[in-house]
Amino acid sequence: METSGGIRASLAGRYASALFDLARDERQIDSVSGSLQTVRQALESNDDLKALTTSPLIRRAEAGKVLAAIAPALNADPLTTNFLGVLAGNGRLRQLPEVIRIFGRLVADHRGETTAEVTSAHPLDDDQVAALKAQLGSRVGRDIAIDARVDPSILGGIVVRLGSQMIDASIRTKLNTLANAMKG
Repeated sequence: METSGGIRASLAGRYASALFDLARDERQIDSVSGSLQTVRQALESNDDLKALTTSPLIRRAEAGKVLAAIAPALNADPLTTNFLGVLAGNGRLRQLPEVIRIFGRLVADHRGETTAEVTSAHPLDDDQVAALKAQLGSRVGRDIAIDARVDPSILGGIVVRLGSQMIDASIRTKLNTLANAMKG
C-alpha cells in the first residue's frame, strides 16, 4: 500500500490515513468503511448536511454538536463519530468527501482490490455493479471495488476511472465528439 508520498501529501490524505491506521489497529475497518459510505450518501442527498460541512458561517463547535447528534441516525460507529468530531473541531469538514474517497482507496489496497471510480447518469443496480466488477476484474486480473457516483450531466452511459485509465462511454462525450466532427 503506497501511503508515504502520494496519499499523505494532501490534507485529506493525512486525515484518511490516520483514520485508516486507527481503524486497522482497532480491527474496525469494515464498520468504519460502512459508516463513511452512509455519511457520503447523506452528504450527497441532504443539502443541509452538505451546507453544514461546507459553510464558513457555521462555527466548529456548533458543527461538531450537530454531527454528534445526527451520528446515531446515520448508524455511525463510535470511531467514525469521534473522527467527525475531530474534523469539525479542526475546521476540516470541507475535506470530508475527499477523506471518504481516500479512505475507500486505502481499504481497497488493504484488501488487495483495485478501486474503480464509476460515474453513471442513474444509480446502478446490484446486478449491474456485479457485472461491471466481473468485467473489470477480468481485465486487470484483480478484485475490483466499485466507487459509484451519479452525475445526471453525463446524460447516459458510464464513465469508469481505473487507476490512470479512463473509459468514457457517456452520451455527453459522444455528443461532444459528434458536434466537433460536424464543425469540420
